[in-house]
Amino acid sequence: MAAEDKPDVVITRWWWVRHAPVRNDGGNIYGQSDIACDTSDTYVFNAVAKVLPRQAVWYSSNLMRTHQTAEAIWAAGYPKPESMTWEADLAEQNLGRWQGMNRAAFIASRPVGSNWFADINEPAPGGESFMDLYIRTRRTIDRINNEAAGRDVIAVAHGGTIKAAIGLALDGQVERALSFDIDNVSITRLDYFASPGRSVWRLPMVNQQPWIADDAHAEMHQPAGPEVKKLA
Repeated sequence: MAAEDKPDVVITRWWWVRHAPVRNDGGNIYGQSDIACDTSDTYVFNAVAKVLPRQAVWYSSNLMRTHQTAEAIWAAGYPKPESMTWEADLAEQNLGRWQGMNRAAFIASRPVGSNWFADINEPAPGGESFMDLYIRTRRTIDRINNEAAGRDVIAVAHGGTIKAAIGLALDGQVERALSFDIDNVSITRLDYFASPGRSVWRLPMVNQQPWIADDAHAEMHQPAGPEVKKLA
């Protein structure tokens, strides 16, 4: 019998959505800077709105780019929920004095093969380490797993926050989570299975971009062009 068929197992399904792309950062690191995003690509938001589950409970970080992204999903046809809870603990990593520095130059200064701004235990000057981000993200996920047990949870957040959630789903292997790409407006699904005395995570999909599937579907159903007869 599958776990989802057992009556004592409660499944809470997390649908993480990264915010829309930021265009006005000047090529600089923005971290927790409260900067706007570009939600003009209606094709992308139409595809995302079709995939996300109805009757979900909505959460976001406290930064405006996550609120703008949620509003764009609702404008694309997803029924607007009665409320969306803002969680400061779901905000991006506070990168302290690195915020405002040129991103390309900063990354070039880091060791070859780095998957993040710094080692997971290295705090940004005047800011946080990735482990700090992981700890607060985990704390909030644990709380919501109790508050919204058995529900679909849609969380509009940030690349770092979603990687932290993946690290939790990988049984606390935080560094491994940094190797995943999380693109703007992509969907990452993490399922939490809870039963008396035991809980586990599953990762049904990471960094899904439903608009790509829509592109492939459209190409498959393009009407055939006029038949061309070849002369021998």
